[in-house]
Amino acid sequence: MNNSFLTIAMPKGRIFEEAAELLRSAGFRLPPEFDDSRKLILEVEEENLRFILAKPTDVVTYVEHGVADIGIAGKDVMLEEERDVYELLDLKISACYLAVAGLPGTKMSDIAPKIASKYPNVASSYFREQGEQVEIIKLNGSIELAPLIGLAERIVDIVSTGRTLKENGLVEYAKIANVTSRLVANPVSYRIKETRITEIVERLAEIIE
Repeated sequence: MNNSFLTIAMPKGRIFEEAAELLRSAGFRLPPEFDDSRKLILEVEEENLRFILAKPTDVVTYVEHGVADIGIAGKDVMLEEERDVYELLDLKISACYLAVAGLPGTKMSDIAPKIASKYPNVASSYFREQGEQVEIIKLNGSIELAPLIGLAERIVDIVSTGRTLKENGLVEYAKIANVTSRLVANPVSYRIKETRITEIVERLAEIIE
């Protein structure tokens, strides 16, 4: 593999589309087929960039372990994973937030209420800060189901429009944190390829402002 390449880990899906658009606006020449490719590793030789397409939750892992120099990761994943990466820039794309939700008009049990989430660390530290002892149940999908089937009294999940909560008859009880996608770097890569990474940060920052 060519060492002059800078490797960027990108999440598949909606964030990928918004991030690719952002890179193009910053003057990076990404070929049109870039958006529709089924490949997991894409090389853009004229820009000396290599892209690894990954699940959003895996991006920070790739960056932390140095297989990617930089990456684009949601703040939700960073809060949950607490990986050893540098956060360089808020890209201000894919805005949403983490919230506590449940069925309307329900009180939480006094004895270890159950909280379902795909963000167990975020959920447990939030309730610890509230001085509440809770039992966390980790789920990977359809978190809204948990209160409906009696698995949990509250959920901690990502909310973008609130439509999914509403359609499932749930209400929001508290907002935990705003979430956008961030540009992150591997600490060693940042030292070795500082000039190149700084150039990317500056070009993107101009577009964002």
